[in-house]
Amino acid sequence: MSDIAVQIEHLSKMYRLGVINNRSLHKDIQTWIALKRGKEDPNSRIGENKYAGDKDHFWALKDISFDVKKGDRIGIIGKNGAGKSTLLKILSRITAPTEGSVKIKGKIASLLEVGTGFHAELTGRENIYLNGAILGMKKRQVTEKMDSIIEFSGIEHHIDTPVKRYSSGMYVRLAFAVAAHLDSDILIADEVLAVGDAEFQKKALGKMQDLSTHEGRTVFFVSHNMGMIKNLCNFGVILDKGELKHNGDMKNTIEKYIMQQESLLQKSLLEIDSRQGDGILRFKKIEFIDNNNNIRDTFETGEELIIKVYFDYSTAFEKCLASRIDIGINDLFNTRISWLSTAVFVDGINYKNNYVSFRVKRLLLMEGTYNFNLFCETNFGIADHILNVGRLNVVLTDFFGTGRGTTFQHQGYLVTDFQLE
Repeated sequence: MSDIAVQIEHLSKMYRLGVINNRSLHKDIQTWIALKRGKEDPNSRIGENKYAGDKDHFWALKDISFDVKKGDRIGIIGKNGAGKSTLLKILSRITAPTEGSVKIKGKIASLLEVGTGFHAELTGRENIYLNGAILGMKKRQVTEKMDSIIEFSGIEHHIDTPVKRYSSGMYVRLAFAVAAHLDSDILIADEVLAVGDAEFQKKALGKMQDLSTHEGRTVFFVSHNMGMIKNLCNFGVILDKGELKHNGDMKNTIEKYIMQQESLLQKSLLEIDSRQGDGILRFKKIEFIDNNNNIRDTFETGEELIIKVYFDYSTAFEKCLASRIDIGINDLFNTRISWLSTAVFVDGINYKNNYVSFRVKRLLLMEGTYNFNLFCETNFGIADHILNVGRLNVVLTDFFGTGRGTTFQHQGYLVTDFQLE
């Protein structure tokens, strides 16, 4: 169809673990010729379990198919290792698929990693010309856009300095300005934008939306920030362990993704692998308790709430000179709303009962659903850090006795309105 910018059909990508390609030049050439001719790789494994993987193989993507229309802004979401970056690398033609095909109409500008596409010895200005040449533009065309690129990047004073002396933030500013202003039909941006400051992130998101709305460019965007994804994108894709779980309207995609996390929240926290830390303390459960000692997941505005966090710890933890436990409170788009911390209590914490309990005297949160993160730090470093460990629903009540529901215009009250049990 004429309005299709990218067509992805049965796309799969397999990596070999611990070895390089097919172990022999002869097989590498066989594979290359087969893929060039659009035929099946003679060295790939066949059968119903071909995507199961083994100790030598890892499928980063598994049989993915979907179409993208011109001017769409695609948000790709999923946990680390879901295959998001691999998909973008295939779209950018950095790596080739093992199976399937990708049909792309137009030129692509990619922003995948800090410094990608730049020559370290060249100046910022020279790299702009280099990137333009890669896109097939003439020097005159690049020169016409030079001033707008430099102005958008905000690094005018350093544009004639070799980029090897740039900070990561300057790299991102210039790389995004180049990708957004040069002659491309499709813009691909990975999480590299997270390196930039908040002001530039906002500026970049506005530019991507403008490119899509007014210039008809297609945008692919990867981020763990659901708020950024929701504000920018109109079409969403969920990847999980290389598989396509959902694609469609962005709002519905985010809701679907949140629903998929429910199974994770039901697990004992000790079973969760996606955590950071040295493990000398490990969180194992979080409970939301009312003042009648009932465990609930729904509370009313203004109600008393006890958050009880259970953990195990080793003898190494007992030797710590200092430690703290934090609870991060986020909305469903992973935007931080408030937090609780034992660090505000100078007398320290009693860990002997293997739990710590926070009593929130009045729950001053707006109506909605909130996710919780757990974090423990000692003088040795991070002990444990887990995201999305629990979910709390808040409903509005007539807290002030006005005859209508309460709406709070400010957030962050919880940080001062609690005590440690």
